[in-house]
Amino acid sequence: MTHLQHFGRFFGRGFGPQGWGRPDYRWNYEWQKPAIYQQAVRELEQAGFDLLIIEDALSLGSPETLNLRVNPAYGGPKHDPLLLAPYLFGVTSHLGVAPTVNAGAYPPYLAARQFATLQHLSDNRFGVNVVTDVKSARHFGLPELGHDAAYDRAEEWLGGIRRLWHSWGEGAHVNDRQTGQFADASKLDAFHHQGEYFNFDGPLNALPFEAAAGDPTVVSPGGSGRSLGFAGANSDVQLALAPLSIDSVTAYRAKIHAAAARAGRLPSAINILFVIKPEIVDSDEEVDRIVAATRRPSDDVLREILAAQSSDLETDLTVLDIDHSIGPGVFGKHVSQGTVNNLVGAAGDIESDTLRQIATRKASKGRISDKSGFVGTAAQFADFFEELGEGADNDGFIINGDLHPVTVHRMLDQLCPSCGTAESCGTPSAAAGCART
Repeated sequence: MTHLQHFGRFFGRGFGPQGWGRPDYRWNYEWQKPAIYQQAVRELEQAGFDLLIIEDALSLGSPETLNLRVNPAYGGPKHDPLLLAPYLFGVTSHLGVAPTVNAGAYPPYLAARQFATLQHLSDNRFGVNVVTDVKSARHFGLPELGHDAAYDRAEEWLGGIRRLWHSWGEGAHVNDRQTGQFADASKLDAFHHQGEYFNFDGPLNALPFEAAAGDPTVVSPGGSGRSLGFAGANSDVQLALAPLSIDSVTAYRAKIHAAAARAGRLPSAINILFVIKPEIVDSDEEVDRIVAATRRPSDDVLREILAAQSSDLETDLTVLDIDHSIGPGVFGKHVSQGTVNNLVGAAGDIESDTLRQIATRKASKGRISDKSGFVGTAAQFADFFEELGEGADNDGFIINGDLHPVTVHRMLDQLCPSCGTAESCGTPSAAAGCART
């Protein structure tokens, strides 16, 4: 029996100028307007996808890395993904949408009210991808915290939001037309929260959620011990970054499940979805050609890779000697270990590897058929998905890419040839269905 899994899309680089300058993207779309994204999400839903996560980064970066972002439009500028969500809900019926929200940027009361509104307007399909980027705190007058402290703040933030969501107790919403009573104020929780990071009062000026629907879906990324603990205690969906072998997926899932148990939750309460960025081609010969072409990248290609990594790390790697190691103290305290690990790779060593070695590994592509990379045919990817589902009890995948109809349609045409008749096999809420491989 085929192991059914969840499939979602990670809208990488966020609500910004996707693929700027690429000739195959010149469809006379304006990235600032919703039509391009609406067309893409219709196709994702038709193919049976459950969840769309929209990346965001509030800041254009530190002054020394501004040009790395805005010159090629890599990671900036971009609009607020929270405000794109209603346009996507309006053209779909079961797809969940989870914009990325920085836990330090939205005060708990404001966030709780906005999220509650979107949950109601979407018929309970709203989710929030909680991130803890602290470098952008300077734009909001907030203190810059260390990695673990930022997660402490996020837990207080999310706990406060959930208390606000439930500040209308059972029976508070009376809605009795005969007596003329809409609500019972005695059942509202007018609490005061005075915490380490936040100070606010309840109750929330928004209606409670239907019991059957539950709260908005909480998504969280990360690979550090603290972020895995946060996911185990708080998340409905964990956006997982790990080597995609049966052993590593099994081990990663065990860490999340142990964190859930320590928080008094059932492991089944969390869907662990592994991020993958497939490159799907038509034949084995094309796989061989693409893989071989990446074995000896030019210096120009290596510099492009380092510039892109510099943007993510808010650390300009392009000014360092490419034939020396990075050295200690280069990255700020706000840079997560998971982001650094992603730069170096599983086989790397941040202290001894040169930048050339690191960038060469990033440039190199491998075959999905032998687990050395993510280039393969649609049939090979289907086999890979099924193998992890059966062998590691995997919950599913988040496919990383933009939200332009060119790439979405190309991917679905290859990976899901029956998408015209595919149906979700779950309930109509974020990450609650399952797409067929």
